[in-house]
Parts: sequence; structure tokens; C-alpha cells
Amino acid sequence: MIDLRLSELEALREVAAHRSFRAAARHMGVAASSLSHTIASLEARLGVRLFNRTTRSVALSEAGELFLGQVGPCLSGIATSVEAIARFRDEPSGQVKINSSVAGAQRILPLVKGFLEAHPQITLILTSEDKLVDIVASGFDAGLRLRSAVPRDMVAIPVGGSRSFALVASPDYVARRGSPMVPEQLTGHECIRVQFPSGALHRWSFEADGEESRLDPPGRLIVGDVSTALQAALGGFGLAFIPEDLARPSLGRGDLIRLMEKWTPPFEGLCLFYPPQRFMSPALRAFIDHVRSSRG
Repeated sequence: MIDLRLSELEALREVAAHRSFRAAARHMGVAASSLSHTIASLEARLGVRLFNRTTRSVALSEAGELFLGQVGPCLSGIATSVEAIARFRDEPSGQVKINSSVAGAQRILPLVKGFLEAHPQITLILTSEDKLVDIVASGFDAGLRLRSAVPRDMVAIPVGGSRSFALVASPDYVARRGSPMVPEQLTGHECIRVQFPSGALHRWSFEADGEESRLDPPGRLIVGDVSTALQAALGGFGLAFIPEDLARPSLGRGDLIRLMEKWTPPFEGLCLFYPPQRFMSPALRAFIDHVRSSRG
């Protein structure tokens, strides 16, 4: 009987799922060269080619599909058994890797603090970037984004309640240019636009009395983040469409005026999201449970 190691079978499953040695290696936390050697060794002992490789892609061969189809359910059963006994451990340990927007990372820090205090053997790696990434292909356990940006095939848990955007301008600007009352009137104003790292501009979304409006208003000033948009609005450059909680201090002092408030109702805010999976590490499970309990 051929000697097969569980780590080799898990490597086979990950490469098949990611269709890339590099992406699978990132997800598993190993070197791509080491993963390639593992698969090559497995193929040598089985005497068949499990993957068809080109310079652009990696895909299961016919033999690989047949083999993974047979061992895949067994791997899932083992993973489920490991997860089932994890609750008998005194304390979960390991790493949790989360990809978040910059603003999301800042908002979730109080929750993270409580989690780390409760679980001293867990390390949480919080990577913040506004560019959207494939969390599975990039080796993350979970992501943190606005609900509208969460992929449909992910499990999502609301974090931190609802949010709203605010259309704001300085009193000086309003005195000079007037106040728009409906989205259509924005075409006659200077609008401060925010550009994502991808190059796309943040579209402005409004809703009132069942009517929705998404538009790209004219803007001669384009900035790279909402904090700069706030400063530009304070400087009288024009209208800014920014998170209401960011604008709140300036609104309270009278440095900014909120416009078209009727058209900017609350919406579902940040969500922690992760792929549906039969096996979940005890550390990730502990973090998800902490997020769920914090909502209560």
C-alpha cells in the first residue's frame, strides 16, 4: 500500500481549489516551491500526473479529478472531527488573518482589543487596504468591508450597526453657490470626488421615498481618501460625500453644513465575511463567536 500523508492530500485539495501553486501556498502559509515539491512527490509515488500545468494555469488531470473526488470527502470528515474535539481544548491558539478597509480596521479596533484580552494565545493579523482583494486567493481567513462590497458567496456578519453618508459643504461655499435639494441639482456644483486605489471613482448614492439615484457628479478636485475630502470641504472647495461619523465633529462645530439629509438614510454597514467551509480553525471560530456575541 502506498504511504500517503495527510499534509500531501491537503496540499492536493488546496492547489485544486486555487488553481495556482502560488495562491495555494499563500493560503497555507508555505513556500510555493515547497508545495510544488510536495505535489511532485505525491505524483511520483502514485505513478500518475494529478495536475496539468502550463505557464498560465494549473488544473486537475482526469486522474487527479478521480482521486480528489474519492479522498476529498475523507479529508472533510477528518477536518470535521478535528473541529468537533477543538472545544475540549482549554484555549484556542494560532493566527487569524483579516483583510480590511482602512476605515473598517479603525472601527473594529475596540472589538479586537476585547478579543485579544480574552484569547492570549491567538495572534490577529489585521491588514488594512482600500483595494478589494480575493481573501481566499490572498491567504486571508476573513475580510471586513461594507455589506455592499461583500461577495455573494461569502458568509457575512454585521459589525458595528448601520452607517450613513453625509453630503456636506462649508458655510462659505453654501453662501456662494446655494444648497442642492435633489440629486439632479448636483450637476451645477463643484463636487469633491474620491478615487479608489483601483482608479475607479466613488459613486454617490442617494435614496428618498423609494426613489434611488446613483451618479457620478462633476468634480474638478479628485482626492485619494475621505479624510482629504473632508479637509477640502472645510476649505470651501465644494461638496463632499463622506461617512457621517467622519463629518460629525465638524457638523457639530458649525464648520460644515449637511445637505440633502433626507436623501442619505442609514444603510447596513461593516460586515465580517468569510467563505463557507466545513472546517474552520479554532482561532477563527473564536473570533467569529466574539463578533457575534459583541453584537448582542
